[in-house]
Amino acid sequence: MTKLTLGTHPFLLGFEELERLVERTAKSGNDGYPPYNIEQSSATSYRITLAVAGFGDDELAITVENNQLVIRGRQSDDSEGRVFLHRGIAARQFQRSFVLAEGVVVGEAIMENGLLHVDLTRAAPDSVVQTINIKKG
Repeated sequence: MTKLTLGTHPFLLGFEELERLVERTAKSGNDGYPPYNIEQSSATSYRITLAVAGFGDDELAITVENNQLVIRGRQSDDSEGRVFLHRGIAARQFQRSFVLAEGVVVGEAIMENGLLHVDLTRAAPDSVVQTINIKKG
């Protein structure tokens, strides 16, 4: 039996990038930290909320790389000279990635009560009708 992929199906021309996108998303293997929510706030806007308690604004970085929203957090370990009887709050770093569709734009980021909110908007696609002239050979 032959495996049929998006790139080899005769009716799906030019979808090879979509197949690579699905593979990249499946391989991301996030460990669940930090927890996050994704909500749709209107027909064309979304909000990603990450629980980043203990992180300061200067310890977080938000970038867009190749249609991928990447949020990184790195806390400095300031436990030198301190004696912990129990340490349940770890100073750990994280990287959380979200693949963005074509036309999705990252808006503002807001830090509020230990939650990082990142707003996204999707531009409405233009309806394009193109007429192709037939030349005589």
